[in-house]
Amino acid sequence: MTSERSSEAFVWCWLPGAAEPVVAGRVWSEGDVVDFNYGRSYLEREDAIPLYLPELPLRTGVIPPQAGLSIAGCIADAMPDSWGRRVVARRLRAGGARADGPAYLDPLTLMLESGSDRVGALDFQSSPEVYVPRGTDSASLEELTEAAQRVDEGAALTPALDRALLHGSSIGGARPKALLDDGPRKLIAKFSSSSDGELPTVKGEYVAMELARRAGLDVAAVELTNVLGKDVLLVERFDRVAGTKRRRALVSALTLFGLPEESRPEDWSYAELAQIVRARFTEPRRTLRELFARIVFNVLTGNTDDHPRNHAAFWDGEMLTLTPAYDICPQRRSGGEAAQLMAIAPSGWRMSQVAGCVDAAAAYQLSAKEAREIADRQIAVIESEWDEVCDAAGMTAAERAFLWGRQFLNPYAMA
Repeated sequence: MTSERSSEAFVWCWLPGAAEPVVAGRVWSEGDVVDFNYGRSYLEREDAIPLYLPELPLRTGVIPPQAGLSIAGCIADAMPDSWGRRVVARRLRAGGARADGPAYLDPLTLMLESGSDRVGALDFQSSPEVYVPRGTDSASLEELTEAAQRVDEGAALTPALDRALLHGSSIGGARPKALLDDGPRKLIAKFSSSSDGELPTVKGEYVAMELARRAGLDVAAVELTNVLGKDVLLVERFDRVAGTKRRRALVSALTLFGLPEESRPEDWSYAELAQIVRARFTEPRRTLRELFARIVFNVLTGNTDDHPRNHAAFWDGEMLTLTPAYDICPQRRSGGEAAQLMAIAPSGWRMSQVAGCVDAAAAYQLSAKEAREIADRQIAVIESEWDEVCDAAGMTAAERAFLWGRQFLNPYAMA
């Protein structure tokens, strides 16, 4: 564990089809800006790919972040989000470092103090020659549940639990979570939080994800379990190839937009994402239909937390391919009117209503009739499968009543 601010880090990557990483380049800070340059050995490889275009083209010399950014988006995508930052900050404080100061949560520190099992195909090391993964301690789901709960509550951890939770400190999102190996499968375990209140957040996400699958959306596989009396959602990772050491590179929609972490919802747009799909994605017509279906499903299930980090694409060095959907989680809602975080229509319209989605269908190369059919099918599936999926989730009558008509099929959404 470091106690001083790091001056540089080396970026390692898993190339397509590779089981082991290679060093790709170096990052270092120039004030508040993190610059990058490729290593000579990487540029000389016949199988080298740019970590992402247009951000980091394969060339010699310093590559600063694009205009408006302090760090390349594809590198930021591999760094901890708010939950991981909490874990890292707590570990540094426990080790005697002044982790409560902003200097100790600078990008390079976050890179080198978080676990190595990151989203996508990048990792960060202090050495350009030897790869030593961090946070590889195995732990049971019971131990991980206890560790996440204690961090969520601000309680101390045993050294063993601390090492186990480090493994999952590199993944994004604000909610408590950890990484788990289940034979050949790599899973993300998502836990309840002390801030949930009466909202059955974990069960609600399971129900939404399972209903999305039944409605024909391409979603990450999920299952629900109960550990130490707590609901735990297990999400199968799609950035790993089961039974192998291979990793799949991906970038978030925030990176596709070329926007910084501190950007505002006013800058986020599904319609702009649709334009990027048409220009840069494999199977653009099918992808646009899938994207539109996800928007409608978010509206119908009250998932208004649809920010650009909750959308991603695989990157193969040339083209992008939409990943399975994830983080479809109904949000707390007190009344009828609601809005999505990303604009649905090119005009900037973002209200959570099916009718508005249908009006914007042309932006996704769909007719109004096709768009309406997608919405009607999803409504029919939610209505017909609701009881069965809620039964599978062990949802009580009170929990169902809390979600139905408020998050799921809110009258405002149906208007």
